[in-house]
Amino acid sequence: MKYKQIKPKKIYEEVAETLHELIRTGQLNPGDKLDSVQQLAENFNVGRSAIREALSALKAMGLVEMKQGEGTFVKGFEAKELIFPLSTAILMNKEDIAHLLEVRKIIETGAAASAAKNRSEEDIEAMAMVLDEMKKAQGDGELGEKADFKFHLTLAAASHNPLLSNLLEQVSGLMIETQKETRRIWFYSKQTTSEKLYEQHVDIFRAIEAKNEDKAREAMLSHLDNVEAILNKYFEETGKNA
Repeated sequence: MKYKQIKPKKIYEEVAETLHELIRTGQLNPGDKLDSVQQLAENFNVGRSAIREALSALKAMGLVEMKQGEGTFVKGFEAKELIFPLSTAILMNKEDIAHLLEVRKIIETGAAASAAKNRSEEDIEAMAMVLDEMKKAQGDGELGEKADFKFHLTLAAASHNPLLSNLLEQVSGLMIETQKETRRIWFYSKQTTSEKLYEQHVDIFRAIEAKNEDKAREAMLSHLDNVEAILNKYFEETGKNA
């Protein structure tokens, strides 16, 4: 039997892991200033070069920030800095898009309910403005697509959950990126389709405005079911798989 050889950890890796654990367990909190390189070297009984390498590793992980002339500080969590693998994915075929739509249904129905619960009057005004843009864009494939995307982002913002907004932006953005230009034009330029999509967004908006979480969730699911039906019709009419 062959066993995988265990490589000994470098000193800086052990230092980085120890500091990481202190941050993870809350012994070091966002905004806390770390000891100086000299002090850390003495505390860990290692050389200053090992401390510098450890701090550089933690910086690359987004756990600390170094301020010139001030020192090294523990960073707070920023939802916008969280990048999901979805952002680099490429989904091209019918099955991939079906899977993506399923993910959207799971995330966006919850986002709609959260928006209904947490929205402010400013959020309602912002969503109403986007709906107006969507109405004016009917029949224009490019503008319709942009307004649709903007509506979903504005809805996510109304949840007041930055992590949810970031995730939804990436999922919705992926939906746009993976749809070929011909499909986008077909999807948004048909007048009857465009009008129906607009009406569905109005239904979602009204439920959120009324703070009705269940109706907001139902309206979003109905909308995404319709999106799926439209895309399936596209595949049937064009005979394309992607």
